[in-house]
Amino acid sequence: MAWIKALIATTIALMLPVLAIAQLIETEAEYAVILDYETGDVLYAKNGNDLMIPASMTKIMTAHVVFDRLKRGEIKIDDTFTVSENAWRKGGWSTGGSTMGLKIGETPTVEDLLRGVIILSGNDACIVLAEGLAGSEEAFAREMTELAQDMGLTSATFKNASGLDAEGHRISPIDLARLAQSEIRKFPEYYRFYSELEMTWNGIRQTNRNPLLGKVDGVDGLKTGHLDISGYGLTATAQRGGQRRIIVINGMPSSRARALEAERMMRLAFTAFETRTVAVDDKRIAELDVWLGSSRTVGVAMTEDFRVTAHKRAFAKGRSEIVYTGPLKAPIAEGDIVANLVVSLDGKEPIIVPLKATETVEKLGFVGRAIEGLSRKLGNGEG
Repeated sequence: MAWIKALIATTIALMLPVLAIAQLIETEAEYAVILDYETGDVLYAKNGNDLMIPASMTKIMTAHVVFDRLKRGEIKIDDTFTVSENAWRKGGWSTGGSTMGLKIGETPTVEDLLRGVIILSGNDACIVLAEGLAGSEEAFAREMTELAQDMGLTSATFKNASGLDAEGHRISPIDLARLAQSEIRKFPEYYRFYSELEMTWNGIRQTNRNPLLGKVDGVDGLKTGHLDISGYGLTATAQRGGQRRIIVINGMPSSRARALEAERMMRLAFTAFETRTVAVDDKRIAELDVWLGSSRTVGVAMTEDFRVTAHKRAFAKGRSEIVYTGPLKAPIAEGDIVANLVVSLDGKEPIIVPLKATETVEKLGFVGRAIEGLSRKLGNGEG
């Protein structure tokens, strides 16, 4: 707990110079996020809450809706859907976009289509799933948006299932990272599709478009995206040493630049940050003033462990404070929550840990209160 400096006051902060995370990490990506999977902490963000065009990274949400339907038992993994002319025309080989290569009248299974969406980024597979599950791509996009909003991804608005450019089709980088976090956590039985390196359909073999998959240690997903209007993007995740990180980058000028920057950002996600846990040990971390009590102070201790992941240099440049309305008024029972420890690390929301009284402080009787009041006045030079 050495890096936490307990400050004894009503509201006192240790104001140390803080290095901005933006100065410690820089990226040429227009948008960038590093998210800790376990805690959900945003470790780094550049334009993290701004709305962006996700392009084919949209397909993470498309898959999420299908996974949700599977989990609820509304569909089965071996159910089949028929490829419509609309899906073929909008998402087939003739469009020049990413495609699974479906033919009109084919009846692929839900699993086939999911693999086509995730591995091949097939626009045609997205449309077939959308039409099969909701009747139209527009209706399915509304379902995507509603589910995203229900998940707390309030920036998300989807106009289609494929991620092709459409007015108002947007999501923030942070919400996209949180979507990836939810996909991994909620659907481990289907998340495995993201780690497949290739797929063959109708005799044509295509490889997974994720440039980190199979090349960067621990990477097992998720999804690329590219449109002329949005640039090149990637949402990716890796697991190393029992920790998982998620990165989002977008707005890169080329596929090569995307691959290089994604690899660099993933490396930083593990080397530049660390996780520290402060465990409860019932030791008092401070003494707080008490008014009209059998003791003039009361000890306080943490009520719960807390875990924080931050840039390594942020720990040395952090600040902490004990916040309470004081002096505390007796009586105080052992275990009462009487204050909060607020730990601030650059680039993160403040961490608030409740503090409990480590002993009971009784209220003084009438005579004791009178003596205490007089003592306080004399101590302040009053009278």
